[in-house]
Amino acid sequence: MIARTFASLALILGLSTPALAQTATDQPPAPEARREAAPKPYGPTPEQLELLGTAAAMSQSVFVKDFYMTVGLGAGFVPSYEGSDQYVFFPAPAIQGSYKGYSFGARGPGLFVDLVKDPVLPKVEYIAGPVIRARFDRNGRIRDEVVKLLGKRDIAIEVGATGGVKINRIFDYFDSVTFQADALFDVTGAHSGAIITPQVSYNKLFGTKGVLNLSVSGDFVDGDFADYYFSVDAAGSRASGLPQYRAGGGLKSISTSALLGFDLSGNALDGGWGVFALASYSRMQGDAADSPVVAIRGDADQFFGGVGLTYTF
Repeated sequence: MIARTFASLALILGLSTPALAQTATDQPPAPEARREAAPKPYGPTPEQLELLGTAAAMSQSVFVKDFYMTVGLGAGFVPSYEGSDQYVFFPAPAIQGSYKGYSFGARGPGLFVDLVKDPVLPKVEYIAGPVIRARFDRNGRIRDEVVKLLGKRDIAIEVGATGGVKINRIFDYFDSVTFQADALFDVTGAHSGAIITPQVSYNKLFGTKGVLNLSVSGDFVDGDFADYYFSVDAAGSRASGLPQYRAGGGLKSISTSALLGFDLSGNALDGGWGVFALASYSRMQGDAADSPVVAIRGDADQFFGGVGLTYTF
């Protein structure tokens, strides 16, 4: 979404600004001004030349190409499992780009594609396309010795779709609000359940230097998902000493996050290197929060923080 905004900005400035500047240059002065003002040199003013130069640079932006991509690597600390109060180091790759107007990007440890092509600088953009992701929760790196006794969970491959709407120019020309939801279903028979994640996010560009993204989301899960990750059966209770527990579906967690990114050259339109920092907080809800793996052995408050480096070409 950030890259699409930069691309739109580059197109509109690169194509229309020179024409506007030339039109202003070609206008004859009013008769009164011709009599009263001293003759001016023919041609554009220094301010118009600077504007033309900026527009020309934007028209050559990496984001107006048929294909562009941002790749990156971030690292931070995450709970060792969802609901844990112990944290592990977590490296994470990042991918975002566009091919002939079709945007794609990382969605957790997975990928989404936006199959809707929007016009340049619309007031409203639409989002719709497929999503695939892998869920590694409680598959490894569990720090809690008691939760380890419950056994590993299989890696789940979740497939589904995303859809939403983005409204541009809320407070100025460089911000937007996006309403979006993902619906995913396990196709590997791990948890065999479903998870729906609605999200509202606010995106603010600092010209071509950086971006701020703030978001709030919730996770709703069905009974199969909740049972797989948060229940404790009789065998698990005997092995771990935790009480038996049967988790049901519903609202699993509410999350908020903040992402701050900057281009290292000060001009994101030319691609190259950038840096970002991400922080998020989520609060477990309902049966997930009451599960012994959370309420007894973990913590309903979940934190994540990380930094990373990106490269756009």
